Amino acid sequence: MKLENDLGNDDVKKLVLRIALPSMLAQFVSVFYSIVDRMYIGNIKDVGANALAGVGVCGPVVTMIGAVAFLVGVGGAPLMSMKMGQGDKEEAKRILSNAFLMLVVFSVLVAAVVYPVKVPMLQLFGASKVTLPYADKYFSVYLMGTVFALLSVGMNQFIICQGFSKVGMKSVLIGAVLNIILDPIFIFVLHMGVVGAAVATVISQLCSCVFVLSFLFSKKAVVRIGVGGYKLKTMGKILSIGMTPFIIIAADNIMIIAMNAILQKYGGASQGDMLVTCATIAQSFMLVVTMPLGGITGGTQTILAFNFGAKRTDRVKQAQKYIMLLSLTYTAILFVVGQTAGAVFVRLFTSEAFLAKEAVRAIRICTLAVIPLAVQYAIVDGLTGLGQVKYSLPLSTFRKAVYFLALFIVPALWGAKATFFAEPISDIISPIVSWIGYRICMKNLLSYKNI
Repeated sequence: MKLENDLGNDDVKKLVLRIALPSMLAQFVSVFYSIVDRMYIGNIKDVGANALAGVGVCGPVVTMIGAVAFLVGVGGAPLMSMKMGQGDKEEAKRILSNAFLMLVVFSVLVAAVVYPVKVPMLQLFGASKVTLPYADKYFSVYLMGTVFALLSVGMNQFIICQGFSKVGMKSVLIGAVLNIILDPIFIFVLHMGVVGAAVATVISQLCSCVFVLSFLFSKKAVVRIGVGGYKLKTMGKILSIGMTPFIIIAADNIMIIAMNAILQKYGGASQGDMLVTCATIAQSFMLVVTMPLGGITGGTQTILAFNFGAKRTDRVKQAQKYIMLLSLTYTAILFVVGQTAGAVFVRLFTSEAFLAKEAVRAIRICTLAVIPLAVQYAIVDGLTGLGQVKYSLPLSTFRKAVYFLALFIVPALWGAKATFFAEPISDIISPIVSWIGYRICMKNLLSYKNI
């Protein structure tokens, strides 16, 4: 198959756009079907609000499981791109084969470990007596499709890193469109409720998985999945680079879990479930911000990695500049939308006036500092793409630490509804620190010293 993008020779500005936009669109569509999923659940007759809160509790746990896909996918893809940039196709193939084996093993282990403890885990993560039945039903079915979820997401990174960004986008579109079609059928026509939503998700993930693997096993791919060449050293390198995105995603979801628990604690019996529902809606909007943003900064890692491996410093610098500008443009647009059109978004989930009012307020608070968040993403994902975990991991960890401090301090001082201010606090302080750290480390990094 002809390459969609020549990572080493195409114009950098056009290359960034050609790779970033499909990756961003793919993530946007992925978020859209997640939102549609929750929208349908929120509109189930009589039980919609409680069902939505229950699935909202599952959300961060499901994403934490999905973080394993990024541990391997985002960990292995930059390594593979660097080897392709160096002209070492055989090592690139070994990296891909090791990553495939790791994802298969991890998916089985995750499902086996989590299933027996799912009920106490959901309770710990904010499920109340009212919302636990919905959370348990949804999560039980979802776990059955763990292998499809991890393989489709994780192995898709190895399609994108070969320059096939449109193929990578198609894999996401297949799952998203299918989920949107199946959701109303299983939820309303077959009267399966939250179980139907989970079944639709698993079927959609299965189809995406088949598409991704069929491409990577075919002659269409520049580097195909092979058998053998498995090395613990290679697996260790994949895990070391993938640890940054894994910790970012895992910590983000631990923060959501902690937020749900704090909202239940300070909201009490009268407001706890309502505030968790508001948080679920606000988090859905934040996914519209962060996942496409991650599509921009994560999808373009392959440009940075390939040219870093080829020692093309000029192209690395140019790519970083355009990635940053594109990220800032996207977050500026979403800031305006969050501040002015939150009510339109909330109406997709609920028609209850008081709940809608509180959810709009939560969205406005959470989006106060999304513009500087672009700087954080571009720097951390860029350094990860260059294989520089020693820089990206501390910068990412710092942002989580700031968030956690704010999460526990703010509601203790000003009450449950102030909890949402933890997001903008971390999104202001962390990018400033990351920018300072980035300026300090990049000079030596691009001179290829101490690498």
